Amino acid sequence: MKMKIDQEAFDPERLARKLGQDKPGLQAQLKMVPEPRPGQKVYTEVEETCLKAGVMLLLYRRQGLWHMVLIRRPSTMLYHKDQIGFPGGQLEQGENFEQAALRETWEELGVYPDQIQIIGSLTPLYIPPSNFCIYPVVAAASGPLSFKPHPEEVAEVIEVPLSHLLDPDHVRRETWRIDGRPVEVPFYAFEHHKIWGATAMVLAEFQEIFESL
Repeated sequence: MKMKIDQEAFDPERLARKLGQDKPGLQAQLKMVPEPRPGQKVYTEVEETCLKAGVMLLLYRRQGLWHMVLIRRPSTMLYHKDQIGFPGGQLEQGENFEQAALRETWEELGVYPDQIQIIGSLTPLYIPPSNFCIYPVVAAASGPLSFKPHPEEVAEVIEVPLSHLLDPDHVRRETWRIDGRPVEVPFYAFEHHKIWGATAMVLAEFQEIFESL
């Protein structure tokens, strides 16, 4: 069944209240995990030793429709090169996850922190290949946005209508060869993009929460 979004009735404050309640967590994230899994540990097991990053799920209206912005990383990046992800990056000294996500969204996309209202967070996720724990922050823009991507950190800005992202018809599965072995990879299809891995796992929890509004 397709997920319908009432573009006029959707209220970020309702989503904020929902994000303040118990979250589906790992069971939702695992709906979009590649098989075989790259590792079995969860963030609570490695929180003392993993690298930590804040990432931003930024909602905003464009031409009357709610969107979420994603970015494609350049091929020159050390981690997750050429992959699609959220604006965000590693915490700097003294930062919390919200501050890191806001700073990185400014640095990568040119969106000022005062244009963004943080409305909640999702369940952290451990990424074994890079040893990162990512802490997803959900925010809504207070008005129209224009993006000024930093070329060293952003190869492409991808603006996905929320109605497309939450439509189960756009979830696909393929068998890829990763590190020389076959892996079944679930992904969200948008135009020519395949949104997979940790990004898809975070989106799976967001989708489950959104559907319960």
